[in-house]
Amino acid sequence: MENLEQEVEAQVSAPTEEKMNWGRFVLDIIETLVLAGVLFLGINAVSARVRVDGFSMIPTLEDGEFVLVSKINYRFSNVERGDIVVFHFPLDPEQELIKRVIGLPGDVISVQNGLVSVNGQALNETYIAAAPIYSGEWNVPDGQLFVLGDNRNDSSDSHSWGFLPFEKVVGKAVVIYWPPPLWEVIRHAKIPATP
Repeated sequence: MENLEQEVEAQVSAPTEEKMNWGRFVLDIIETLVLAGVLFLGINAVSARVRVDGFSMIPTLEDGEFVLVSKINYRFSNVERGDIVVFHFPLDPEQELIKRVIGLPGDVISVQNGLVSVNGQALNETYIAAAPIYSGEWNVPDGQLFVLGDNRNDSSDSHSWGFLPFEKVVGKAVVIYWPPPLWEVIRHAKIPATP
């Protein structure tokens, strides 16, 4: 009789243990999904991933490279001349472009005889593919930036479509993360403040 009671007790407790294990498994999956969602939203709140499309930033960035962009950089610091930024193209906000900041509000940008000047001071641009073959002069208004591609003669940028409103800036390019052999922290040129 005692054996029969032990068998019945074992049969009754076995399904309970299975239910408890199954319940814990479902709870673990839910916790994992919630954590993944929180991480995804958190990462996307502070960064973006952008594919370089085209040749406008050669030699600094190559077509097909993937770049990590800091969305929070400009909440704690100002945009500086020489920064490489990702932004929503003012003429087509669905399109994201990547260019180098050359002029800040109040700057006078001049391109003459293959040289780019900011407020009358010619820049030493070791990062460009070739000297620009176009010319012009632009006064950067408040709330706007003047941006150029490093491949000056094969870039759709401020010299052709105008100024970049600051609110269109997504963030500062930080790291090339794909393809793996080309992993590199992006170096931003220091363009000196000028009078």
